[in-house]
Amino acid sequence: MTGFEINGASAADMALIRDWADEEGWNPGDSDRFAFAVADPAGFLVGRLGGEPVACISAVRYGEGFGFIGFYIARPEVRGQGYGMRLWKAGMQRLDGRLVGLDGVVEQQDNYRKSGFRSAWNNVRHEGAPRAAAAPADGAEPGKASTTATGVEIVDAATVPFGQLAAYDRRFFPAPRDAFLAAWIGLPGRTALAAVRDGRIEGLGVIRPCSGASRVGPLYAASPAVASALLLRLAEHAPDGVVAVDVPDAHPRATSLLAGLGLDPTFEAARMYTGQEPDVDLTGMYGVTSLELG
Repeated sequence: MTGFEINGASAADMALIRDWADEEGWNPGDSDRFAFAVADPAGFLVGRLGGEPVACISAVRYGEGFGFIGFYIARPEVRGQGYGMRLWKAGMQRLDGRLVGLDGVVEQQDNYRKSGFRSAWNNVRHEGAPRAAAAPADGAEPGKASTTATGVEIVDAATVPFGQLAAYDRRFFPAPRDAFLAAWIGLPGRTALAAVRDGRIEGLGVIRPCSGASRVGPLYAASPAVASALLLRLAEHAPDGVVAVDVPDAHPRATSLLAGLGLDPTFEAARMYTGQEPDVDLTGMYGVTSLELG
């Protein structure tokens, strides 16, 4: 492997990584890289061959004990030559001693198992233009026609005290990620909405532009009715009304809701961990934040 070296990603590299992920069909957000860099500025690694980038990986540290692997890509022309494995080892070494998570595409899941990862659930991407007529009322079963969530106000998330938003997000993620969350909801071009009832947060959703369907994530909610109310409002900000949501199949009511709203499964990745599955509120998770950083 003469001439191969691994170093941290530059700003130009971050844009390149985003383009590579798009070529893989992962449809990352147009501006995701800016929030990703805030999460852990040293967490993005690039492998260069003769000075040219040929592989990448993210190994992002959260808090004191959690990490997440993403963007593991070797360019087609160098696959099977060991460069990707060298980069993988560098990323895992950076997260040594932590519980590590990732979202593994189907063809790579056996390789991740060999590295000590175990499947927790599948995140299934659902895409389409949600149909308002299928939205459930508060307390109704997903997919049943009705109105919207009673007594819940949908507001700009920027108007909610950030400490409350961060505490709410912490229910659904294994570690604090305040800096990332602040960037994620505040970047230009995206819309973040919160569902509030009597001063309490009962839902949070963010939509961001992509080269394909606009991605929604996270989508957290106290009930299917709240989730559908958020999703319908967020879809108003998609150029063609078409959205994509990565839904944990371990939450069957979420899967039923998205199907009832007219969204179809198009892509699947397994959420995997190196140890005990973290204690997160799956019953309120209607869409994960990101397949790339958790």
